[in-house]
Amino acid sequence: MGTRQIYTLKAGSFKRLQLKQDASSPILPHAVRVSVKAIGLNFADVFAVLGLYSATPEGSFVPGLEFAGIVEEIGDEVDAFSRGDTVMGVTRFGAYTDEIVIDTNYVLRLPSGWTMEDGASYLVQGLTAYYGLVELARIQPNELVLVHSAAGGVGTYAQRIAHYHGATTIGTTGSAAKMEVIKSMGYDHALLRDDSYEEQLARLLHGRKLDVVMECIGGRIFKSSLKQLGRSGRMIVYGAAQYASANDRPNYLKLAARYLTRPKIDPLDLIPANHTIAGFNLIWLYDRVTLMKRLLGELDELRLPKPRIGHVYPFESLVDALKALRDGKTVGKVVVRVGEGT
Repeated sequence: MGTRQIYTLKAGSFKRLQLKQDASSPILPHAVRVSVKAIGLNFADVFAVLGLYSATPEGSFVPGLEFAGIVEEIGDEVDAFSRGDTVMGVTRFGAYTDEIVIDTNYVLRLPSGWTMEDGASYLVQGLTAYYGLVELARIQPNELVLVHSAAGGVGTYAQRIAHYHGATTIGTTGSAAKMEVIKSMGYDHALLRDDSYEEQLARLLHGRKLDVVMECIGGRIFKSSLKQLGRSGRMIVYGAAQYASANDRPNYLKLAARYLTRPKIDPLDLIPANHTIAGFNLIWLYDRVTLMKRLLGELDELRLPKPRIGHVYPFESLVDALKALRDGKTVGKVVVRVGEGT
């Protein structure tokens, strides 16, 4: 059996993320062995490294949720793929490597004209936006949709999916430098989450209320969004960026203070306006194979444009790439190229 390179980690600090050699995994009957050429980074990876992600495995593990590459070997019961096929896939951890064995339920062919970097940038963001807006929020034409962290990967596909369904979009960012980026992406409106954000949002709405919110910040931003949610409005919570740390390990005192002062919702308060607040973690969908396969198929049928890639790092600089994502210095998708890529 051969060897592969992996980034292994015991959660708690960026310093624990180390590049090592490991034995290749054996091929399984319903799986393919993929030579990984590109890896997509996600904010969930940052939380996993810092030990702030509830789905993080115990002990040492290989982080990473999505990849693209070339099929090198197929299992005995695989007939949908052949050696040499270019594919993209999602995994419940394990993508920070140059080789992965994965069940074919979690793999799609790379669309014609897409690079490996494109493939590694698509599935997690696309699935997050699609599951939130379509499966949970049941987005409808002419609705008003607010998307936080709009300049990132999920924000890119939330805008595209919302417009696909005929909705109007408002994108927000915490960085003044990203305002023009949001406008160029096709958002109908862009807002800066500064100290005047709540007043800005109220002026923009001018009495109208929000139908759907894609919420990933928490704290006062959560409260201001909920305040502007209209009757039968749906808030989809898929992250909590306020708990992110700019340090290589968490500041537990600050985290505790933010946790203890977090917004608290009385279910009875949701009834008068028929509000829905739904939270989800995409990682738990991997266990629901039939649902995941359906979502992947439905997303594929939309034929959405290529991802918007903002930054590409070499495999040896994966830790630096992850820190840049953590620090909010990135726009669009952050990708790690393995070897020569494509």
